[in-house]
Amino acid sequence: MTAESSPQLIFGEVLFDAFPDGERVLGGAPFNVAWNLHQLGEPVCFVGGIGNDRAGAEVQARMDAIGMDTRGLYRHPEAPTGEVRVELAHGEPSYTIVPDQAYDDVPAAWADELPASTPLLYHGTLALRRGNHDLLARLRERAGHRFVDVNLRDPWYTRDTTLDLIRNADVVKLNQDELATLVPGTADDEAKSTLLEQAGIRQALVVTAGADGAIIQTVGGERVAAPAPSVPELRDAVGAGDAFASVVLLGMRQGWDWRTILERALAFAAAVCTLQGATSDDPDFYRDARIHWD
Repeated sequence: MTAESSPQLIFGEVLFDAFPDGERVLGGAPFNVAWNLHQLGEPVCFVGGIGNDRAGAEVQARMDAIGMDTRGLYRHPEAPTGEVRVELAHGEPSYTIVPDQAYDDVPAAWADELPASTPLLYHGTLALRRGNHDLLARLRERAGHRFVDVNLRDPWYTRDTTLDLIRNADVVKLNQDELATLVPGTADDEAKSTLLEQAGIRQALVVTAGADGAIIQTVGGERVAAPAPSVPELRDAVGAGDAFASVVLLGMRQGWDWRTILERALAFAAAVCTLQGATSDDPDFYRDARIHWD
């Protein structure tokens, strides 16, 4: 992929992460990715549902405040804006994901509000737990490439449905535990090769391993690995994987090689671990990253 003017489509959930101290942080993995890409200067259009409620109005206002493209934001007439309750243990998050949210039910016809073509479509699995499959099919028709960020969240997935969702994607990102779930009883390296082949992945599999870094394995047999940078001022790891995915998408669009993509994605994920929550309103946070890359 090379840089183009049309926006990437980022489809999925937008919600508020509710922390134990009462803090509410705007999030949702796809929304975090869209926010990061926008703040990093990339053209992007987020596609997802919000409620006709105060939280939904806040999502719209926050997007407007930083100039994000809002044409893909569907206001659901009945369902509430999404919420996830976050618990932290030693900086690592666990989640209670509330069912029947606005992001679960975006009509397929909403695709008519979106660009007719996109160089890349990003989606995960959570926003497809109840529906949205007809919408996804329409989005896939207009996408040059597809990136699936697996992001399994109990109890909202099955192995078979997840394998169906990643089939024939260009790039699939998941962590080591998710790899073991999709390819059980298989050694790590063999599992990567098995998943690449069985799912018909077209370009690469990206496997993250927390503090141990990440590995990119391509269909052509290239294998790139790098350790994670240290994070001396760790606040929490919420959104680290989304930050990583954002830079992989940016790098694909800009034509970076896989080694460069991996190292920059890990560095940006480490920087996000110094925040509370997954994103920042501070443009300097993103500008600092781009200065190093430029």
